[in-house]
Amino acid sequence: MSLVFERSLEDAVPHLAAPASPRAYPDPELILLNRPLAAELGLDVGMLQANAAAWFGGGALPASVQPRAFAYAGHQFGHFAGTLGDGRAALLGERVLADGTRMDVQLKGIGRTTFSRGGDGRAALDSVLREYLLSEAMHALGIPTTRALAAVRTGDTVTRYRTTPGGVLARVARSHLRVGTMEYLAVQRDVAGLSAVVELAIQRHYPHLAETPNPALALLQAVGEAQAKLVAQWMGVGFIHGVMNTDNMALSGETLDYGPAAFMDITRADTVFSLVDEGGRYAYGNQPGIAVWNLVILAQSLLPVIDPDADTAVRSAEEVLRKLQQTFAETRLKAMCAKIGLSDSEPEDAELVADLWKHMEAQALDFTATYRQMASDLRNDRPILGGRLMAWTPRWKARLRDTPAATADAMDRVNPAYIPRNHQVERVLNAAIGGDYAPFKTFLNVLADPFNAQEGLAAYAEPPPPDAAPFWTHCNT
Repeated sequence: MSLVFERSLEDAVPHLAAPASPRAYPDPELILLNRPLAAELGLDVGMLQANAAAWFGGGALPASVQPRAFAYAGHQFGHFAGTLGDGRAALLGERVLADGTRMDVQLKGIGRTTFSRGGDGRAALDSVLREYLLSEAMHALGIPTTRALAAVRTGDTVTRYRTTPGGVLARVARSHLRVGTMEYLAVQRDVAGLSAVVELAIQRHYPHLAETPNPALALLQAVGEAQAKLVAQWMGVGFIHGVMNTDNMALSGETLDYGPAAFMDITRADTVFSLVDEGGRYAYGNQPGIAVWNLVILAQSLLPVIDPDADTAVRSAEEVLRKLQQTFAETRLKAMCAKIGLSDSEPEDAELVADLWKHMEAQALDFTATYRQMASDLRNDRPILGGRLMAWTPRWKARLRDTPAATADAMDRVNPAYIPRNHQVERVLNAAIGGDYAPFKTFLNVLADPFNAQEGLAAYAEPPPPDAAPFWTHCNT
């Protein structure tokens, strides 16, 4: 049995694709294989275990697999960067699941492609393992995301901000269609290509829109709604994407790319972990606004296929965007209300949620641990956080509609006990690049069950020590 893939994106818009030849690395070694995901994709797990190192890291893919790098454009930190494309990645193709869902399988770190723009196209092993860990943690948290199928150590070294072993990640996504895909086609004035990708995106992600009278406008709204839900979920667990450029916004509504991504410890709206985000553009509290900004770029790109009359197209898009701004606010409020045990949200709850945030920020409370402790204190009839929320607690309790025990249980279902704490992530990555993968695998198993406190694992729920050095992430591209 070999690998078999379909390729609907290349079939729909062949001029976006460029042949790619994954580099044959000197001594590839399979480190991690996501066996449940492989089985879900209908792949022979035993075959994959035996061949993944050679296929993904050794440049020895079966002749039937024809990797392709794809063109896209993008705004990076608010500025149009022109053509970008898959500079170190190639799509192997799509697997069709039993229910008809298509899933892309892509390799990252394959070496140079048509779109490398002077880069070497390789990936550092710590970058590969970071994405593996964070994407699988996000999946366990119930947040739409790309998935990690396998990680391969290449046998050579890569120098970025430090020198580490090289790696290749096999990544799975509902698709790799991005806002940047639409930008590229719009800049090329490729109206036929835009129409084809709109149709493909609807087929793959929003099939209920198939008969809509204006597919492009309907896609804009659907992508906006998906992004509103996604960003609300990010905010609910303290996740900071770190590089919300338009080329990193997936039309599917999945979390795409984990370069400088991290989870917030101390509650601060201006939290930034990325060394390259010097102005804080992609700080925790800015993410909803940036998502809307990206949707404006998507709307601009879609104008030629929304309506042939430019004025009509602009008016139609602006109306959708106005509604989406309200959708973002409502979705965010609903998510934050769920964190304090409210099964519904009312407009006046915005003040209750905002006041809690002010207390948490003023007291430098840990974002994740606070909500878990609130639930525990409520369940056990103790002063909430030892009385640190004394001025806020009566208003909260007056708003609750269920028993303390039921409310606390509901809170524990949405507030994780375990997240990829930055100090723990760095600890297991440093061990892994030194050849010890056991800590990484243990942490991966902990994160697979994030909402249930597990005996003997309290250390994984603890914030970093008070004297810990400031944490920064690196893009590693």
